Amino acid sequence: MTDPVLATDGVTKRFGALAACDGVSLELRPGEIHAVIGPNGAGKSTLIQLICGGLAPDAGRVTFRGRDVTASNTQARARAGLGRTFQVSALAMEDTVLQNAVLGALGARGGAFRVWRPALRDPALRDRAMAALERVGLADVAAVRTAELSHGQRRQLEVAVALTLEPHAFVMDEPMAGMGPEGSARMTRFLDGLRGQAPILLVEHDMDAVFALADRLSVLVYGRVIATGSLAEVRADPAVREAYLGEDA
Repeated sequence: MTDPVLATDGVTKRFGALAACDGVSLELRPGEIHAVIGPNGAGKSTLIQLICGGLAPDAGRVTFRGRDVTASNTQARARAGLGRTFQVSALAMEDTVLQNAVLGALGARGGAFRVWRPALRDPALRDRAMAALERVGLADVAAVRTAELSHGQRRQLEVAVALTLEPHAFVMDEPMAGMGPEGSARMTRFLDGLRGQAPILLVEHDMDAVFALADRLSVLVYGRVIATGSLAEVRADPAVREAYLGEDA
């Protein structure tokens, strides 16, 4: 079996008596989209924080490209090639589309954010940023203020910022959030093509998108993974049907 690009091994995080993540183990393999689904309060956001370095686990470990990164912070993991998009936009709304993309490219280089404006004149950073915008279809709005973009375009820009890291894996937190059916369908097509560049760990509530994209699913309930497998395997699992998908799955 191919070694995973990203993996958690028994990661646990407690907040007082609450185990938000309780011994979670999963793998992201090359070329795949692995979706993590579960009801609200299942621990998905905590799991993303543990994977991306925003939280330190109480137990267990996180490995990325064969290296233990459990003690590494968010910036170190990003520089190592772990690209992330957020459930709530982290974009600088008053800056242009290009400025946001350059900021991502500067972070990939390890530069100080306080000197990002001079970085706009750096040809290498601008080229990397423009290539990412071209990849997501936003090159023609590079000079537009981010606040003027549609919701779907902002989601595309978040992916472009992640692309400037030249990532070896993506962690995406509800990229379809707030989109209508047309926007979700467009983003689904885009993510389907993106898996060839880097595998994607996808946390998403839009089940149509999950079923269209996921090679494998992990179902998280009350901080525990109750099932992992192909779409057919997870849909047929009695525990999953009872806890999350329902009898009509």
